[in-house]
Amino acid sequence: MENTNTKKPFFYGWVIVAACMLIQAVPYGIAMNVQPQFINFVTTGEGFTLTQFSLLFTIGTIVSALASPSIGKILSNPKNNIKLIYVIGSILCGGGFALYSFAGGNLWAYYGISVLVQVGTAIISAIGVPLLVNAWFKENKGIAMGIAFSGGGIGNIFLQQIAARLLSDPNFGYSKAYFIFGMISLIVSLPIAIFLVRLPKNEAELALNIPKKKNNDSKKANLAAWGYTLKEVTQMKLFWILAIGFIFVGFYVSGMSVQYMSYLYKLGFSATYVANIGSIFAFFSIFGNLCGGLFFDKLGVKKSLMLAGSMVVICGLSLLFIPEIPALGYLFGAFLGISMFAYIIGPSYLTGVLFGDREFGTILGIVQVFFAVGYALGTVIFGLSVDNFGYSISWILTIIYAVIAYSCLLISSVGILKHNKEENVTETKKIV
Repeated sequence: MENTNTKKPFFYGWVIVAACMLIQAVPYGIAMNVQPQFINFVTTGEGFTLTQFSLLFTIGTIVSALASPSIGKILSNPKNNIKLIYVIGSILCGGGFALYSFAGGNLWAYYGISVLVQVGTAIISAIGVPLLVNAWFKENKGIAMGIAFSGGGIGNIFLQQIAARLLSDPNFGYSKAYFIFGMISLIVSLPIAIFLVRLPKNEAELALNIPKKKNNDSKKANLAAWGYTLKEVTQMKLFWILAIGFIFVGFYVSGMSVQYMSYLYKLGFSATYVANIGSIFAFFSIFGNLCGGLFFDKLGVKKSLMLAGSMVVICGLSLLFIPEIPALGYLFGAFLGISMFAYIIGPSYLTGVLFGDREFGTILGIVQVFFAVGYALGTVIFGLSVDNFGYSISWILTIIYAVIAYSCLLISSVGILKHNKEENVTETKKIV
């Protein structure tokens, strides 16, 4: 008699999710979230102006964004050793961060090291994490991505405390702190790269994530690897609408996420009030990443994007009326944190769902470039807008950016999904 109680083998994809979560919590968190704490200490200690040192972020972001399509192409090539690529990325990210400790008063050294760190971060995080999750999860992809990306917010809670104590301790200072954080990054990322990172060996491994209740036909459909080539994608008009949408996402994010604190201080609110809004934003950003993937999986692309777009518009309106109704600041912090899933998980999820696996990394890299360009330009545009027209007009423009962004994302996503269904793309573009 057949034993129907045989325990189902463990699905290794969840190990990948845990590994990605650690990557986001520590190496990514150090490279992206800790660096801003060094600004005041380095500029004071080395005599740099704020503008000079801030170029470090701009240069690193632009170079890594331009390199992202190539990084995606390298990671997507099954002939390449993904462990080795991850090791290289880990060394660039963590080892590069440690190199800051030797930069001293050489501003150009900071710029050059920033490029190394940002390229390494793109390899192991911005492109690497979505590629791994997309490769392992044909079911529950959104939930897996949400858990993986939530590591950034969770790790940030602890990293900020450690950074503040190291930087304020005269026995360490910013030079030693750079080296310590770089070593921490390497200690976490290298074992993950060497021992945990890998791609699925066969369909049998992927099948372990398919619920038993699903029949064999649906199982095959879920496991079928399919995808467009980069050439095919760039010939789609709807792809370019999607890309334009992410430029405008970058526009509104650069205003709302970065400038709201200076706006609140300008209005005369207390440091306690501003800190409370920041804490609410940080807490709900973790919730947003965790639940954002669930939104995509359970509500679908259309409803999830409509939800995120509505919350962003409410955030903009809250900023406009905060002077009269200060309580709206708490609503702003909560909704902005939750809606983060649209631009943290959204590019990866939409790329996989709309265009498939064939050249996932390369296509995602191009999508990330458009968001990075929007973010970089948006920072400048917002500053010019505030200088010339004031905050109220700037927030109205930011709301308009958000409406354009989500209109483009909805039009393109719904259109591509409809086309894929009509053409039975999962069969016609199947990867043999």
